[in-house]
Amino acid sequence: MKTSEIRELTVAEIEERIDAEKANLLRQKLNHSVSPVENPTTLKKARRDIARMMTILAEKQNVKS
Repeated sequence: MKTSEIRELTVAEIEERIDAEKANLLRQKLNHSVSPVENPTTLKKARRDIARMMTILAEKQNVKS
C-alpha cells in the first residue's frame, strides 16, 4: 500500500487496516514455519506496510493533539 493511499484514510480505518495486516502477517509466518512460502519477500513487505501505517497513524494522532 502506498503512502499516499494511507494518508487518505481516516484514523479509524488505518487502525483497522493495521489489525488486519498484523493478523495476516501472523498467518503468513505460521504457514511459512510449516512449509516454505513461495515468495518470502511478502513477509518483509507486510512488515514494512504495517510500519508505514503505524508511522502515519502516529503523525495523524500528534496533529490532533
